[in-house]
Amino acid sequence: MNFSGYDTTGFFDELIAGNGRPHPAARPLVQDIERLPPGELQLRQQAAERALIQAGITFNVYNDNQGVEKTLPFDLIPRIIGGAEWARIDRGLVQRITALNLFINDLYHDQKIVKDGVVPREIIASSKGFRRECLGWKPPRGIWCHITGTDLVRHRDGQLYVLEDNLRCPSGVSYVLENRSLMKKLFPEVFSAARVRPVSQYPHKLRDLLEYLAPDSVTAPRVVLLTPGMYNSAYFEHSFLAQQMGIELVEGGDLVVHDGYVWMRTTQGFERVDVIYRRIDDDFLDPETFRPDSLLGVPGLMKVYQAGNVALANAPGTGVADDKVVYAYVPRIIKYYLGEEALIPNVPTYLCSEEKDLAYVLDHLPELVVKAANESGGYGMLVGPHATAAALAEFREKIRAQPRNYIAQPTLSLSRVPTICGDLLEGRHVDLRPYILYGKDVFVLPGGLTRVALRRGSLVVNSSQGGGSKDTWVLARGNTPVDEEAEALTTSGSAPREEGSSC
Repeated sequence: MNFSGYDTTGFFDELIAGNGRPHPAARPLVQDIERLPPGELQLRQQAAERALIQAGITFNVYNDNQGVEKTLPFDLIPRIIGGAEWARIDRGLVQRITALNLFINDLYHDQKIVKDGVVPREIIASSKGFRRECLGWKPPRGIWCHITGTDLVRHRDGQLYVLEDNLRCPSGVSYVLENRSLMKKLFPEVFSAARVRPVSQYPHKLRDLLEYLAPDSVTAPRVVLLTPGMYNSAYFEHSFLAQQMGIELVEGGDLVVHDGYVWMRTTQGFERVDVIYRRIDDDFLDPETFRPDSLLGVPGLMKVYQAGNVALANAPGTGVADDKVVYAYVPRIIKYYLGEEALIPNVPTYLCSEEKDLAYVLDHLPELVVKAANESGGYGMLVGPHATAAALAEFREKIRAQPRNYIAQPTLSLSRVPTICGDLLEGRHVDLRPYILYGKDVFVLPGGLTRVALRRGSLVVNSSQGGGSKDTWVLARGNTPVDEEAEALTTSGSAPREEGSSC
């Protein structure tokens, strides 16, 4: 399989330039793929698909009301990011999360940014993610957004944009780790030669972050991961991360509040819990503070949290920065708190709550992408150029009925990456979700989850909407650490071999 005839017309391609030649960072990969014997790439792709099924790497889809469990599709050809470009992305993400943490803290205390008119009061007051119950709260170490997944997209002009921020319970990092494991098995020789930066340190970095949040009086913190249970769409990730970090995976019924502390039921009796990595939305955390009908949380948990006797990551209330209307103000938020221009710009955004923007959106709906302010997973979204007349009419009514609940953006020509489609390589649109850990310092995982829209022409990359994923290779610069395990596999000649593959 080779790249001759591969079409890059009209889009920025992450591997192949417009002249048909690979970008410098991608040159070694492209050359190695083209050297493979006929049919070899497809064999390795099939081996990857079998490995995913055998490993049970799944997610649940609920949009058909049946809760179908599926294997996340994986494409073998990675996305490659040069070291210099990644350094710029890293700085931009650190800048963004630093400003957002200051913003969230301000909202729950003095609200200076509101009083100074930078962000309208009504935008915050009407945000579903703003929790009045959290006013005056002080999270451990002053950090609200400990784990963040920020979605980036590249337009045809090569510019990267922030598409949205995910600060509540961002998912997908388990696929980053599993994708890398697969690639090291199936392409050890290419992987080593490319000097790819490692991602395997993420579970260790995450556990260090969680332990850092523990109360000062605790010397050996007990950390647990709180999951809604096995029917949650991201349950595989919950169990995977708990296992990788060496911590307990618990549900709400496993925890109880007593004498001002949180305790975990074990076969040896009750054991105190100091830090909870929660994968449950605010609404369901504590029926005494949030939704009284919740059976997923822990009654009394928020009182223990307020008293400083347990830490929660992410802190309750961070969802206000997930609001897609608040997103439109992030460049101003960065300028207000840091005195800097945003290093990675937002996608230009129309706020339907503003009369002028609303009129423009309604007049140009077939050209725009419209999103509901508090939806995720590709739900509550309209892609105007691909929408039917009935869908356009339906969204016009939704926008008119609740203008505050919608934003609109130009339809970007998302960049593409070559993807295996039968016996051919075809471009498919991608985004990128890097993961940021905010603890004693800010750590950005080198790479992240490249999500790919597997349907030809589709711009929707979400797994729940038929998307898949690719490994993301950030190339090392100078003395930057590389993935030593991959180097060891190659030099020892002991790379694992998948049945049916000639790796």
